[in-house]
Amino acid sequence: MSDDVPVTAAPEGVRRGEEAADPAGGPADRPWTALWVTALALPPLALLAAASWFGRWVRPGADDWCFLPRVRDDGVGGLVGQFYFDDNGRVANALLVGAYAKFQIAGHQWYPLVSGVLVAAVLWAVAALALRRAGLRTPRGMPLLLAAMTTALFLFVTPNTYKTFYWPAASVSHTLPPVLACAALIPLLLARTRRGRVVAIAVAVLMAAFLATLSEETAIVVVMVLLAALIVSGRVVPAADRGFVRLWCAGGIAGTAAGALVLITSPGSTNRRERFGAETTSLLSSDSLAASLRAFAEITVTVVTTWQYVGAVAVGVLLGLLCRRPDGTTPRPPARWPLLTAAGLLTLLVSGYLCTVIAYPVFGDRVSDRSANRIWNDYLLLYVILLVGVGALLGLAVRRYAHRTAPAKAVCAALCVLVCMGPAIALTDLDTAMRARAEKWDAQDRRLREGAAAGERVLPYERLVISQMLEPFSEGGERYWPGGCVADLYRLERVTDGARGR
Repeated sequence: MSDDVPVTAAPEGVRRGEEAADPAGGPADRPWTALWVTALALPPLALLAAASWFGRWVRPGADDWCFLPRVRDDGVGGLVGQFYFDDNGRVANALLVGAYAKFQIAGHQWYPLVSGVLVAAVLWAVAALALRRAGLRTPRGMPLLLAAMTTALFLFVTPNTYKTFYWPAASVSHTLPPVLACAALIPLLLARTRRGRVVAIAVAVLMAAFLATLSEETAIVVVMVLLAALIVSGRVVPAADRGFVRLWCAGGIAGTAAGALVLITSPGSTNRRERFGAETTSLLSSDSLAASLRAFAEITVTVVTTWQYVGAVAVGVLLGLLCRRPDGTTPRPPARWPLLTAAGLLTLLVSGYLCTVIAYPVFGDRVSDRSANRIWNDYLLLYVILLVGVGALLGLAVRRYAHRTAPAKAVCAALCVLVCMGPAIALTDLDTAMRARAEKWDAQDRRLREGAAAGERVLPYERLVISQMLEPFSEGGERYWPGGCVADLYRLERVTDGARGR
């Protein structure tokens, strides 16, 4: 939120580290501060804009081949039925997949832009409302900077940006769900009246139920966060709001349980568990739990050693250095900050491990591979947000004990720009690869459609792999899937391995 209103009077009894702003206008009140803070949001926003523009080269692959003919022939309702009765029980997932698959190839090309704008907008709204609810005033552009940097780190600082951002099926299952969970915070932060609180609780229940049938992993993260909030609420939430916050958390947990019941009892979920051997006994066996722990440890090392996430700490430090109270004094760290920090870390570790446990039967030892990084996204957003919070605490500490904060601001500003360089280079390389695949894909698409129109029933298909996406005739040509879906899309009986034909 904006706080460019100058403070003209110093409050009485200020303590060390709580000095009031200069009556003439402190640094945070100057237009220059708002200007450079807003300017820092441009590099991550430029990343998002460029990545969205590159989305025009996205072409279907892997599961997309199967979704397209189903939605074309049976509509979104047909896909929902397939998910519920046959595939996995995720009816909310089917709705979102059907929403973009309904537009066929164009839906895949527009998806990165739509999803990217949605992620940034939700995080921007949450950041602005959270700062206002906390009674903090910051320079103009600070909520935008927080949202832009969090969005860029979440979407583009990953081992496989294609599966995180460009592959709609993976994004719907693992990238959007945690963002939708954040969106449920907006009514909570806006609630001031009795009616507003009722609406916030209702939204929490409905969104939690929706998420439970959208992504099992995100549902686990949501439940762990709500349980942690319930446990610490007695220490950190003011008494006047404590009952409402606890009821909101309980509503979210109840909604998740209701959605999980719909999912677990569906025929599709039963089929999926049988197909991957993920029955309760095997899922919770000692071997599976131990293997999941090893895999989660490998994932943790990969994420922690990805240095670009220091950008989240840097933007948090800037928040701590520039925020202030409405009266112009410097905020103090929350009285229970050690409890909040410990609760956040424990929640992240437990939810991340549980997500690995339920994903292990499907992915096996590949669950920690970089090619499977999309399933990390369910708790990766929580990781980035926690880093921002840690950075804010560090910023308050620097502000409280350092004589000059300008050097810290300069270092953090430089880091915010620097962490965008690596993803920018990676996106440029990915754009080149996507464009090359799109040209070949379009040529093959024309050939297959023309052949089908001419009455051909069997045609060769050449694999067009990008970012380790699955294509027909993988494993040396032995694996046919999703060749049958490719044939369905072009109304053929079968496709053959084009590489062997050559």
